[in-house]
Amino acid sequence: MPLIAVLVGAIAFFGAHLFSTFRTRGEGDVKTRVGYRPYMGLFTLVSLISLALFAWGWANMRPWPQLWSPADWTRHIPQTVMPIALILLAAAYTPVGWIKKTARHPMLLAVKLWAAAHLCANGDLGAIVLFGSFLAYAVIDRIALARRGDKGPGEVKPSLAGDMMAITAGLASYMVIVFWLHPLIIGLSVF
Repeated sequence: MPLIAVLVGAIAFFGAHLFSTFRTRGEGDVKTRVGYRPYMGLFTLVSLISLALFAWGWANMRPWPQLWSPADWTRHIPQTVMPIALILLAAAYTPVGWIKKTARHPMLLAVKLWAAAHLCANGDLGAIVLFGSFLAYAVIDRIALARRGDKGPGEVKPSLAGDMMAITAGLASYMVIVFWLHPLIIGLSVF
């Protein structure tokens, strides 16, 4: 059952995201035909349910086969990279600051950093499935955005307030994850 949950969850989650990445834009756009709110509501619902299914299956398949043993120092890579990734993730939802303007698509950069950092520190098959699939998706989506000519925030003037909000929210999220969520959900202390 956990393997089915991983497969169904991953296919539904990445399928919805890849559909959104490669959907037609403009006049025939499904988001325009259905309406922004219904489209985003359905997209969010599918994403949350499939991500929960994927996470449940992944957690219940542990222990995963160990493919290699990462060097002890690699555990410091996620500890160092994750505050940056969470600041970038927060920047995706705050007003345009220099962080968002420079990163262009801060959420995708955050996902790539999160996935790559965790791939360095984990040598089991589960890590490759989880982090590898998110890294592959983020790379594909970024390439698709570049081909569409999507340059992110565009000509919006960046504000320092947007950066301060992103930094504050990102670091607060890091603390919550490190001291509460990571041990609770993953079962491993970060430090």
